[in-house]
Amino acid sequence: MLTRNCLSLLLWVLFDGGLLTPLPPQLQQTLATEPRENVIHLPGRQLHFQRVKRGWVWNQFFVLEEYMGSEPQYVGKKLHSDLDKGEGTVKYTLSGDGAGTVFTIDETTGDIHAIRSLDREEKPFYTLRAQAVDIETRKPLEPESEFIIKVQDINDNEPKFLDGPYVASVPEMSPVGAYVLQVKATDADDPTYGNSARVVYSILQGQPYFSIDPKTGVIRTALPNMDREVKEQYQVLIQAKDMGGQLGGLAGTTIVNITLTDVNDNPPRFPKSIFHLKVPESSPIGSAIGRIRAVDPDFGQNAEIEYNIVPGDGGNLFDIVTDEDTQEGIIKLKKPLDFETKKAYTFKVEASNLHLDHRFHSAGPFKDTATVKISVLDVEEPPVFSKPLYTMEVYEDTPVGTIIGAVTAQDLDVGSSAVRYFIDWKSDGDSYFTIDGTEGTIATNELLDRESTAQYNFSIIARKVSNTLLTSKVSILINVLDVNEFPPEIAVPYETSVCENAKPGQIIQLVSAADRDLSPAGQQFSFRVSPEAAIKPNFTVRDFRNNTAGIEARRNGYSRRQQELYFLPVVIEDSSYPVQSSTSTMTIRVCRCDSDGTILSCNVEAIFLPVGLSTGALIAILLCIVILLVIVVLYVALRRQKKKDTLMTSKEDIRDNVIHYDDEGGGEEDTQAFDIGALRNPKVIEDNKIRRDIKPDSLCLPRQRPAVEDNTDIRDFIHQRLQENDVDPTAPPYDSLATYAYEGNGSVADSLSSIDSLTSEADQDYDYLTDWGPRFKVLADMFGEEESYNPDKVT
Repeated sequence: MLTRNCLSLLLWVLFDGGLLTPLPPQLQQTLATEPRENVIHLPGRQLHFQRVKRGWVWNQFFVLEEYMGSEPQYVGKKLHSDLDKGEGTVKYTLSGDGAGTVFTIDETTGDIHAIRSLDREEKPFYTLRAQAVDIETRKPLEPESEFIIKVQDINDNEPKFLDGPYVASVPEMSPVGAYVLQVKATDADDPTYGNSARVVYSILQGQPYFSIDPKTGVIRTALPNMDREVKEQYQVLIQAKDMGGQLGGLAGTTIVNITLTDVNDNPPRFPKSIFHLKVPESSPIGSAIGRIRAVDPDFGQNAEIEYNIVPGDGGNLFDIVTDEDTQEGIIKLKKPLDFETKKAYTFKVEASNLHLDHRFHSAGPFKDTATVKISVLDVEEPPVFSKPLYTMEVYEDTPVGTIIGAVTAQDLDVGSSAVRYFIDWKSDGDSYFTIDGTEGTIATNELLDRESTAQYNFSIIARKVSNTLLTSKVSILINVLDVNEFPPEIAVPYETSVCENAKPGQIIQLVSAADRDLSPAGQQFSFRVSPEAAIKPNFTVRDFRNNTAGIEARRNGYSRRQQELYFLPVVIEDSSYPVQSSTSTMTIRVCRCDSDGTILSCNVEAIFLPVGLSTGALIAILLCIVILLVIVVLYVALRRQKKKDTLMTSKEDIRDNVIHYDDEGGGEEDTQAFDIGALRNPKVIEDNKIRRDIKPDSLCLPRQRPAVEDNTDIRDFIHQRLQENDVDPTAPPYDSLATYAYEGNGSVADSLSSIDSLTSEADQDYDYLTDWGPRFKVLADMFGEEESYNPDKVT
C-alpha cells in the first residue's frame, strides 16, 4: 500500500510540475481496461488519500449489423461510478460518432443502445466518449472515457467480379494446362470474422474445354489440340461463392470470352487441279491475264501465300505475283504472245506459306501445286518491223535523192495485208529525208552538212492497207559521215621564242594539229617546212610521226640586235581523201636566256640593257621626243594661221586672193544650199532664198538688177556635160565633183580673173554678185565693201 501511494505522489508531482505530458487517448483506452481502485484527491496541494472502489469498464463493444428487432439493440454499460448510490444524483452523458442519432445512453443507468440498423460495409466502427457528472453541479465525477463500438459482420454481401466480363485468348493446338486468364472476385464482408469473405471459384459453363483453380481463379485449358478452324470462340461462365463454398453461402458469376488464336497448322490447298485461261495475243507486256487462288484456312500472316511458276513449258513467258488483299495469284505477261507462232501454253504453279511453324513440319509439306493452261486468242495486229531500231550512215554533201537504206514491216496475221510507209513529220520537221511508201527505201531530200548536224533521229510509221487504224512505229538513226573538207591547222599559238644561245638541233617548240573534220581513227598529220623557207633556213621542222612535230634550231646562236623576229612557214597535211593541207606561219622571237635555257627577257627593253640604259632613262627619252613633236606641230599650226590672216586682211588685190570658208554643201538632198538655176540661166534670181543648213548672219533683201539676156552657150555646155556623165558606165554612183573649166562667151559677169582685164578696178560694178544667191554672199560683201572705200568714186 505504501509503495502504491508513493507512486501516486510521484505521478502528481510530475504532472503538476509539467515534466510529463498527458497520455494519448489510445493509451488511456488501454489503461481504462484495468480496474481502478484508488483515487487521489489533491485539493490545494493537500494530499488526501482515499480509496474509492469502481466497477470494471470496457473500451470496446459489439453490435450486430442489419438488426431488425422492434426494440433498440442493447450495446452494453460503458461505466458505472461508485459514487452513484441510486439516488439520482449522477447523470451519464454520451458524445462522439453517432451519439444521439445512432446510439443513446440511459442518463440514469449508463446503458447504451443502438436505435437503428447498422451496415458494417457502410461504417465498420464508431468512436464514442462517456462521462458521469453531478446532476446538480454539472461537474464530472469521473474522467471522460473513450470507447469503440464495432459493427459485427454478417454474411450479407455476395462476391463480385469487378473487372468482368473478361476477354482472353489462347493459341490453338495448345497442350492441356495452358494458362488462359486469372479472375478475381471481391466480397465486401469482413474477412477477419467467420467465412463470410472466403471465396471459392468454379466453372458453371465451359467444360470440358477449360478448368479453373478454386482458390486462385486461374483458368487453364482442359483439352488438347483445340482447333481454331473447328471452333474459334468459347464463352465460359465462372462462379465465385463465399462461406468457403458451403451451403448457404452467397455467389456471384462472370463471363469469360476466350478466343483461340491462329497458328500456321494448315497448308494452302488449290480448290481444283487445273485452271484454264484465255489471253488475246495483243495483251501488253506486264498486264494481268488471269487469277488463281489457293485456300488456306489459317488467318492473318499464317494465311499469306507465295505463288511460283514451276519451270517448264512456257513458264518463261509468264510471271505470277500475290495480291496482298485477296491472297490470289495474279498471272502477268513477261513476253509478247503471238498466235501465229504458238496457240497454247501449259505450266504449273506452286502455292506455299510464307511463315512456317516448325511445330507442324511433321504434318507434311505446306504447299500445293496446280496446272495452268493458257489459250492464245488471235487478234488483228499492226505491222511488225524487222528491227526495233534502224541505224544508217550517209556522207555529207551526198546528192539529193540518194538512197541510204530501207525499212521493212510485215503483217503477220492470217491473210497478210500490204503495208505503206510514212515519215512521222512531228519528229523530222526539216524534211531532210524522204521514204518510198511502198518499198520503204529512205533517200536524202536535201544536202547534209556534218558540221551543222552530225546525226538525225526520226520515226517511220508502217500502216496496214486493210486497216489504216493499225500502225506501228520504229526509230531511225542516221549518222552523217564526214568528208575531208577542212585542212588541218596548228593547235598551239603561232608564236614561240628561241634563246640567243640556242644550239643547232635544239627543239624550241612542240606543235600539234587540229582538224575541224571528224577525223577517222588512225588519221595521221605530217609536218614540213614550206619550199620557199627550206633554202638556208634558220629553223626547220622535225616530224615525230605521231601527229606532233618540233621546231628545230639550225644555227649556233641568234642575235636580237641583228634580227629579233623570224617567220617560219609550216605546212601541215592530213591523211584523208582528198588530202587537205594548210600553211601556218610561226613567229619566233629571239630572247635573252641564262645558261640553263631559262628565258630572262624578250621585250624591246632588253636590247638596250647592255648599253647601260635603264627603264627610267628610256621613258625619259621617249617623253622628250613626244614633247619636241608637240612643239613642232604647234609651231607649224601657228605659222599657217598667221599666213591665213595675212591673206584675209590684204586689200591691195582682192581678186587674186582665195577666200577659204568652211561651208560644206548638203549634197543632192540639199536644194537650199545654192541655186543651180543661176548657173543654167542668169536671169533666174532667188527672192530671199536662205540656206537651211547654216544660220544666216543677217537678213537682208537682195538688190534688184536688170534682167540680162539668156546665155545659151553656158546652158548648152552644162547640158552636154550632164548627159555625158549620165551615160558614162564608169561614172561613180555617188555624188562627185565634175569640173567644167569653161566660163562661156558673153557672160554677164565676164571673167572673174584680173588677168587681161581691160577695165580698171574702179570701173567694175560688183553689185550683181548679191543677186546670185547666198552662195556668193561673202564675195558680194567683200567687193561691195571695197567699192565703198574707193577714193576715186564720187558719191
